[in-house]
Amino acid sequence: MELLERARFWEVEQGMLLAIDVGNTQTAVGIFKGDELCCHWRISTNKEETADELAITLANLLGLENLNLSDINAIIISSVVPHCTISLAEMAHKNLRLEPLIVGPGVRTGIPILYDNPHEVGADRIANAVAAYELYEGPVIVVDFGTATTFDAISEKGEYLGGAIAPGVEVAAQALFSAAAKLSGVELVRPPSPIGKNTQASLQSGIIFGSAGLVDTLVRRIKKEMGDNPKVVATGGLAELMAPECETIDEVNPLLTLIGLKKIYDKNI
Repeated sequence: MELLERARFWEVEQGMLLAIDVGNTQTAVGIFKGDELCCHWRISTNKEETADELAITLANLLGLENLNLSDINAIIISSVVPHCTISLAEMAHKNLRLEPLIVGPGVRTGIPILYDNPHEVGADRIANAVAAYELYEGPVIVVDFGTATTFDAISEKGEYLGGAIAPGVEVAAQALFSAAAKLSGVELVRPPSPIGKNTQASLQSGIIFGSAGLVDTLVRRIKKEMGDNPKVVATGGLAELMAPECETIDEVNPLLTLIGLKKIYDKNI
């Protein structure tokens, strides 16, 4: 027991970074000890959650790993939900006694952003680009399967070239279910065949294989525009479901955004 307590004391003394990526549907949370992502979670995004409620959620997650809020000594946030950004910043100040680093204008990323208006690029897309270039070098394309399916192109020189935004797999499915009176929701799993023998299998075929076709078409067009042979990396909550159905994806890294946040944090300390 004494040895375990010493090890834990050393880990806490080394410091822990809390990385949070807030998407419209899901939020990714990770804890870094040094360069190691020691634990991570993916939870539903609650756009109405208060700072106190966020603190309780975080404390419960940390408790699963025998950690406490007091073990955190730095925090970085990327968010596409303004209310959540405000609540997380309040939580950091009130419950962690920390000043959060919020990815946005003025934060060093090391990636030149060649967008007409760089401020329009989502913080999660920037984090993905930073991680992808440092892990895989360039050129590289990131496909993020989230609320939207986003495509980000990074040049051989590490420049963020731009990309594409398409409806996410779940968003497209929900739109179909809402608009078609006789169609109801189905589980998002791979169907046995592209030719569905019942309504459920037909829906799964159209949603899963159709979304994969969208991804492959856009990736091929982006590759042609780049004029290179970029590596294609998939990330996001549905990456492990969708990547095997796509012909153009080379690798899956569901933790890419959290890794990117850690790398951005390192560039700003």
